[in-house]
Amino acid sequence: MSDETVTRVRLDLAYDGTGFSGWARQPRLRTVQGVLEEGLAVLFRRTPPAPTLVVAGRTDAGVHAAAQVVHLDLTAEQVRSLRHVRIGAESASDAGAAVAYRLNGILGASTDVVVKRGRIAPAGFDARFSATARRYEYRVSDRVETRDPAQRHRTVWWPAPLDESAMDAAARALIGLHDFAAFCKPRDGATTIRTLQEFDWHRDAEGVLIARAVADAFCHSMVRALVGGCVAVGEGRLAASDLALILDVGARTSAFKVMPAKGLTLVAVEYPPDDELAERAAATRARRVL
Repeated sequence: MSDETVTRVRLDLAYDGTGFSGWARQPRLRTVQGVLEEGLAVLFRRTPPAPTLVVAGRTDAGVHAAAQVVHLDLTAEQVRSLRHVRIGAESASDAGAAVAYRLNGILGASTDVVVKRGRIAPAGFDARFSATARRYEYRVSDRVETRDPAQRHRTVWWPAPLDESAMDAAARALIGLHDFAAFCKPRDGATTIRTLQEFDWHRDAEGVLIARAVADAFCHSMVRALVGGCVAVGEGRLAASDLALILDVGARTSAFKVMPAKGLTLVAVEYPPDDELAERAAATRARRVL
C-alpha cells in the first residue's frame, strides 16, 4: 500500500476489560483487538484486505480503558466505500467519523467496547510511537463504607486499612528515568527502562484510594507491580524507602504482590502538537538507555 493511496484514521476507544483476554489478538480468545478487527472485516468485506489496528498501549487481561487510541490505514477504495454512510461521509476528510459510526453499529448497543471518536489522523501520526505519555489510574477500596457494588469490576477491595501518606511518599520516590526490571514481567528483547513522569496517591470524594501513574510507556505488569509495592507500604510490611531499594537492586521480589488487573484503567494517551508527531515517532523507535 503506497503512501499516496493511504488515509490514516485515528480512533479513540473505551472498553470494560472484564470480558477480554487483554488487548492483543490471540487464537481462540476474546480480545479487544480481535473484536474490533472482526468488525472492520465486516465493514470492509467488499474492499479487502481489512485494515489492522496499531494501538497506543497494549492492556493486559481484565484492564479497562477510558481513552485508548488506535490507528488504521484505509485504501482509496475503502474510503470511497464509506461515502454511502448516512452520517454524510462524502470525502476522505469524513472517513474517520464514518468508520466510528459504522463500527459502533456492528459492535451493537450493549457492547463492552465503544469507539468514542473517529477522525483523519494528522501527518506523521502513529498511535503507538507518537505518544508522549500514557496515564493510568488504579482504584483500591480499603474501607467497607467505600465499597460500591456498581464499581466492583474496576475497584479492588482491600481487607485492611492503608496509610495513603506512606503510599504517596513511596510512589513519589520512584519518579524519574530508571530501569524498572524489579517491577516488570520480563519479555525477550524488550527493555525495562522507562521514565515514570508522575506517580502519586490520593483519596477521592468517596474515600477510595486512587493511584495515578504517568510514563512515556509502561512495560508488562509495571503499574500493577508498582501499586502492589505501595500497598505493602500502606500496610506497614515495607517502608517507603524499601521500594527505592528494590528498584536499585533491579530483580523481581516476593516482598509484594502484583495487584489484580480489574483495578487498573488507562485514562489518557497524550501526544505532542501535530507538527512534532513524526519527530516524536522517530525518537521513540530508538531503544531507551540510561
